[in-house]
Amino acid sequence: MRLKKGVPVIDQGDKLGFWGGKFGGNFVPETLKKPIEDLEILFNKLKKDKNFINERDKYFKNWVGSPTRFIKLKNLTEYVGGAQIWSKVVSDANGGAHKIYNATVHCLLAKRSGKKVICGDTGAGYAGKMLSMAAKKFGLKCKIFMGAKDIQRQQPNVRAIKKNGAEVIPVYSGSQTLVDAVSECMRYWVANCDKVAMCVGSTVGPAVFVRICGWSTSQISRELKTQLVDEFGSVPKKLKLYNCVGGGSSSFGFWNEFMDYDKKQCEFIGVEAGGPAKSKKHAAPLTYGSKIGILHGAAQYVNQNTDGQIEETESISAGLDYPGISPLHCFLKDTKRARYTAASDEEALRAYKLVTKFEKLRPSLEPSHAFSVAIKESRRFSKDTIVVVNSCGNNREKIGKKICLIQSVMHLKKLKVKKGLLC
Repeated sequence: MRLKKGVPVIDQGDKLGFWGGKFGGNFVPETLKKPIEDLEILFNKLKKDKNFINERDKYFKNWVGSPTRFIKLKNLTEYVGGAQIWSKVVSDANGGAHKIYNATVHCLLAKRSGKKVICGDTGAGYAGKMLSMAAKKFGLKCKIFMGAKDIQRQQPNVRAIKKNGAEVIPVYSGSQTLVDAVSECMRYWVANCDKVAMCVGSTVGPAVFVRICGWSTSQISRELKTQLVDEFGSVPKKLKLYNCVGGGSSSFGFWNEFMDYDKKQCEFIGVEAGGPAKSKKHAAPLTYGSKIGILHGAAQYVNQNTDGQIEETESISAGLDYPGISPLHCFLKDTKRARYTAASDEEALRAYKLVTKFEKLRPSLEPSHAFSVAIKESRRFSKDTIVVVNSCGNNREKIGKKICLIQSVMHLKKLKVKKGLLC
């Protein structure tokens, strides 16, 4: 298994939608084969259409707010020592997270296909919030499926979704988190695919949704590559790109433009959710060696028990609380192009406290996982090493404290941390 240079990773799957011959595919009911084929044909046509690309870029620039900032975290760098720590502040995008890129493209595709309703899933609420914003922008009705547990801990985003005119449909099955929201959203689409478009919120699901999302979020690395050249004259010789990994949309988009660089020059580090330190539950299938299974229409490494049933996850971060992982990341792991590790709930919270203490940056709990590992590893790197962390979501609503407390309240007894850690 190997990566092909000069060929976009999203296009390195075979005719059946498998990357490396074993990740991805289209494990869907018969009723969805025709809608998926139609979407595949439409996407393959439009991603090469200059008019469509120009339309996408127009909305990315004038509505999403591209490019987002690329900044040096000077105070944090001085405190940590070692490498230079920078951040690509993707949370500057309209709505506060990277999910807006995928939502925008899906709504443009829905309009081209003549659909008037779009449905989607959400965990941390960002994908739902962005899809509701895009649907409102493009005149589409919107339904957002969200786990009941996530609705409780993500109230600011739930209110934003409703404010945009979308319907929030609570999911009470299973663990009542992201994995169940995706399942319910897909069930709804099965029954209504003739008149409803579906937006999968990450690079997961049947192959075409993986490709659409990866194509959309690659805007992040296109911007970053230009910004690196503007700042340093060329892509640095020692570049480390850190990103949190749940489904894998922000990380793939953050890395895509650098795929053909030697990994000794440009290393990709994906940080999964390790869960509470004293719990056996986690959302880190790549880090902890989970086996291949089928989830949401795709073959992937996924947390499962000895009977092959999907196991429940546990993480303080609703956006990373997913038992599987994108087929693209499974492919990148097995080709050894990317390295994967995990940060615990406690480590993510400590990183959040450290970043907000030294910088005017309020990362959400998802990128706080990536900051945790980046800070830890930067100490042993040379000063000419450039570490870049994708701050892909923000905590700026209610200036961080309230959101952090809302997201953490269900875990405080397990974490046994001081209140000051959450400030």
